[in-house]
Amino acid sequence: MGEVKDNDAYEEELLDYEEEVEHAPDSVSAKAAAESAKKGYVGIHSLGFRDFLLKSHNFSKKTGLDKPFLSKDLEVQHECIPQAILGIGVICQAKSGMGKTAVFVLSTLQQIEPVAGQVAAFVLCHTRELAYQICHEFERFSTHLPDVKVAVFYSGVHIKVHKDILKNKCPHIVQVMLFSATLSKEIRPVCNKFMQGPMEIYVDDEAKLTLHGLVQHYIKLTEIEKNCKLNDLLDALDFNQVVIFVKSVNRAAELNKVWVECSFPSICIHSGMSQEERLTRYKGIDIDHVNIVINYETPDSADTYLHRVGRAGRFGTKGLAITFVSSASDSDVLNQVQARFEVDIKELPEQIDTSTYMPS
Repeated sequence: MGEVKDNDAYEEELLDYEEEVEHAPDSVSAKAAAESAKKGYVGIHSLGFRDFLLKSHNFSKKTGLDKPFLSKDLEVQHECIPQAILGIGVICQAKSGMGKTAVFVLSTLQQIEPVAGQVAAFVLCHTRELAYQICHEFERFSTHLPDVKVAVFYSGVHIKVHKDILKNKCPHIVQVMLFSATLSKEIRPVCNKFMQGPMEIYVDDEAKLTLHGLVQHYIKLTEIEKNCKLNDLLDALDFNQVVIFVKSVNRAAELNKVWVECSFPSICIHSGMSQEERLTRYKGIDIDHVNIVINYETPDSADTYLHRVGRAGRFGTKGLAITFVSSASDSDVLNQVQARFEVDIKELPEQIDTSTYMPS
C-alpha cells in the first residue's frame, strides 16, 4: 500500500433494461447463468423485465427501456427492485455510479397510479443539484407516461408555493427507501426508525466500495505549485469532461477565471450563486461522461473522498482520480482512504497510459 509521507511543506444514462429474449439458445442461457454464479452479479443476458417483476412489455415500451443493457453490474437492481415494487422498505448501501437511482425511479413508476392534483411519491436528497438530477431522471423515464407529473423543490427560491403544495397534497407515506454509497454502522439504527421491517443491503467489506475501473493517484506539491500543475494536467491528459473539487467559493471563482483566460471551456458552480444560475450551469455538465476527477484540495474525510472520486468511473466504466497533497493533514486523509477502502493510491507517474482511464 502506497503511504503518503509528510516531508517538506506541501501545502449521479441510467441503465436501460432489455426485454427478455424468449427463444434464446440453451447454450446462451447456460453460459449466462454460469457467469452470474462465477462473478457474483447477474449476467447481461439473464435479466429482463419479467425477472425484475416489472410491468413487462407495455411498461418497457412506454418508458423507453426496451434497449440493450449498458452494464453488466446489476447487483443493486437485482437485489432491490423485486422487493421495492412490492412496497417493502429498502435500506441499500452501494458504491457510486452503480444504479441506485434506477431502483427507486423504476420502482416508483411501477407502483404509482397517478391521480390529478395528488402527490404520489416523494424523493428527498441532500443537495439541490442532486434533486434536479433525480427530477430529470423521473421526467426522462416517464416521457411516455403522460399522467405522471414531476416537480422539484429546493431552497434558494420562494418557499410559499412549495409549502402550500407540501401541506395540502402530501401523501400518507407507506414506503420508504434509503440509498447511499456510504452508510456507517452508527447511522443504520437511525435509518431503521423511519422504516417498517425493511430489507437491508450493506457493504460491510468497505474495500468493495471502490470503483474497480477507477485509477487513483496523488501528486505531492506546495500550495503555490497547484495552478501550474493543474494547467499541465489539463494540457497533457485526454478527457471527456473533468470535475475539479475545491473547498471555498473564492477558490472556485478564481480558478474558473484562470481557466477561462486560458481558453478552457470551464463552468464554475458554488454556493454563492443564485439557484437559477447554479442549475443553468449544472445543465452543462454531462455526469455520465465525466472521466477525470481532480481534488485540487484534499477532502476532509474518507467518505467525502469516496463520493467525489465516484463522479468518474461510473457504471463500471474507466476513470481517473488525482488528488493534490500539500500538507500533513492531506497525507493523513489519503492514508485513511487507502487503509479503509484497501486501495493503493500511488504518486502520479510522469507518463500515464491513456487506455487505463479512457474507454477504448
